[in-house]
Amino acid sequence: MTIDDCRIIDLPRIVDERGNLSFAQNGDQVPFDIRRVYWLYDVPGGESRGSHAHRTLEQVIIAAGGSFSVTLDDGRQRKTFFLNHPYQGLYVGSGIWRDIFDFSSGSVCMVLASDKYVEEDYIREYPEFLEYKGVK
Repeated sequence: MTIDDCRIIDLPRIVDERGNLSFAQNGDQVPFDIRRVYWLYDVPGGESRGSHAHRTLEQVIIAAGGSFSVTLDDGRQRKTFFLNHPYQGLYVGSGIWRDIFDFSSGSVCMVLASDKYVEEDYIREYPEFLEYKGVK
């Protein structure tokens, strides 16, 4: 998997004067079966999250509220995405390092994941990630 495989996914957006609605369904908008959903919130100013990769897990990262930036790294190139629409998600495939940062006040980062939490799937040290990707 490379940065070129990661992309912004447009989620359905139902506009209603009473408030808008967006959703994601297995096999439709999300390219994997959703096995876990979690969200980050109350991230203090200047803090970052992520700073890891997954061996097999795939994710869609959504700015459910507010905004933040995500830098993806495949060991050869990096690309930064600015997320600020709850009707868009960033697809991140397996084997991609991610850093999530620059959270706006009150932001909520929601993540749709392809599997349950498995600690062994995480690569938490960048030199180990480069070795895993075969980059010297």
